[in-house]
Amino acid sequence: MKLSQILKGIDVLNSYNDVEISDVTQDSRLIEEGSLFVCVKGVTFDGHSVARQVLEMGARAIIAERDLGIENQILVKDSRAVFSLVCANFFKNPADKLKLIGVTGTNGKTTTTFLIKQILENVHKKVGLIGTVQNMICDEVYPAKYTTPDPYELQKLFSKMVEAGCEYCVMEVSSQALAQGRVNGLRFKLAAFTNLTQDHLDYHKTWENYFASKKMLFENCDIAVTNADDAYGMKIVEGLDIKEIVTYSVNSNDASYIAKNVNFKPSGVEYEIIGETIGRCSCPIPGRFSVYNSLCAAACALSLGFAFGDVLSAISKSKGVKGRIEVVPTNRDFTVIIDYAHSPDGLENIISSLREIASGRIVTLFGCGGDRDKTKRPKMGRIAAELSDFCIVTSDNPRTENPSEIIQDILEGIKGIDVDYEVVENRKQAIAYAIKNARKDDIILLAGKGHETYQILPTGTIHFDEREVVAEILSELD
Repeated sequence: MKLSQILKGIDVLNSYNDVEISDVTQDSRLIEEGSLFVCVKGVTFDGHSVARQVLEMGARAIIAERDLGIENQILVKDSRAVFSLVCANFFKNPADKLKLIGVTGTNGKTTTTFLIKQILENVHKKVGLIGTVQNMICDEVYPAKYTTPDPYELQKLFSKMVEAGCEYCVMEVSSQALAQGRVNGLRFKLAAFTNLTQDHLDYHKTWENYFASKKMLFENCDIAVTNADDAYGMKIVEGLDIKEIVTYSVNSNDASYIAKNVNFKPSGVEYEIIGETIGRCSCPIPGRFSVYNSLCAAACALSLGFAFGDVLSAISKSKGVKGRIEVVPTNRDFTVIIDYAHSPDGLENIISSLREIASGRIVTLFGCGGDRDKTKRPKMGRIAAELSDFCIVTSDNPRTENPSEIIQDILEGIKGIDVDYEVVENRKQAIAYAIKNARKDDIILLAGKGHETYQILPTGTIHFDEREVVAEILSELD
């Protein structure tokens, strides 16, 4: 592809030679003969520092923010922002042929996107999905490294979706992806907001930055669907030029779509959806947050013009998502549930939801991630202690931190609360302790890892699938 085609619509500050380009990248390790290299300045590495080196490796042109005094450099104001547009042009702008549905928020993104995909497929639409657990093109599954992929992988996925005949793409859009410009240039048919609670402050530094990043999604959408019960539900769309704003609520009567007469059961939730018409919604995923997730998904589909009956029918047939209130088979008189809850609000939501269906103790096993927001740790300790009958404090992904120091931070939040707890630093041993000491009708909640099948330790990453761990421990007890 000619360089001029890749730079179409981009404000270039200098003249350049219109050479043939074979690939584009911002990663110097991926340079091939004929590549276009985009110099992006990150937190720890600046691509400008290896510009001469990548030319020697075979790069044919360089995009940079400053004059590097090298051959065939293209100067722009913001190379990070430009990279998304470069990738879109390189793949011939596949997103223009898709109806994009973006979901953002602290909690609920994964389940909501899966529900939307299932609703659309129930009315025979071909749908792609991009998210935390996995990426999908119709029924074909692709591994997911990040919630929202980098621009090159994102555009590559869009291209494959178009080739497969997809009409829609439903995607989780993370605050980091928005802040880093990974979705620059994309126009969303619909953007949805779930909620905003503390998370990722290690990256964004301030609450204001975190919120501002989320709001970016709604600056580029036609329809906004937002949670009227959340303190930031209306602020997220405030002052923006959006064609249609749709709200959903469980707690008030002032919304486009309202959930009433909610009934919680071990098998799921049931409620009335009140909108332009009224219908009974049955979602086979238990927990109060399932009301919000399914109501958000329904509001999205209805806002896109799908029939009320089709939407309710699809939700009733929906399946759970791996690592989200996932029941692990045990064939015992207690229940083991895996959930991705790794923020204070996420942990409170899952334990509170389990409390509504529990007939025995709730035993919460959890830790906190290393190299991440430390202020979450005592808060999560307090929440687990206040809402659980027994706590087991252990490791999550300690990364480069000392696991015992992370645990000490968590224990600060448990001080002064009348709850029995145990500290077992090794997560596998902690799960074994929970299972060996389980009582009849206990619900053992393994919080934090969810869909992940690995654990990041100071010594490196190891395979760690909690489903396998539970099965192994149970087999040893037989």
